[in-house]
Amino acid sequence: MICEVYDLNHLKIYKYVVIIAKYHGKWILCKHKERDTWETAGGHIELGETPLDAAKRELFEETGAVSFDIKPIFDYWAADKTSDVNGSEANGMVFYADIKKLGDLPESEMEKVRCFETLPSNLTYKDITPKLFQHLDKNFKHLLSV
Repeated sequence: MICEVYDLNHLKIYKYVVIIAKYHGKWILCKHKERDTWETAGGHIELGETPLDAAKRELFEETGAVSFDIKPIFDYWAADKTSDVNGSEANGMVFYADIKKLGDLPESEMEKVRCFETLPSNLTYKDITPKLFQHLDKNFKHLLSV
């Protein structure tokens, strides 16, 4: 996979959202029912949704978060190495969320959520997730100290 990171609103057209979230100072990741790996909350932006609406919906659906602060922080593009880098099909917006309260995990594709001090090695999107976290750490340290 190829992953590129851009300033917020650089890409203009979005298909996906990714939410990098913390809960009680730890990274919260999700485990899909059909995989043995961990991933951030996120998914497709549905017809009529803004990226922010999609991020809020996905964060609740995939983690059970019922109270949180969330903000968009940067754009990303990801695709197979054979894809056209200029295509918009893999454009996404990355959000940072500070989860205040978790409710029950809704019935969805996610089996469970877990908090981590650092990213685990068994990530679903091993070519994308670390790059997004590195960009967050390098450029948005002020968010991480809150």
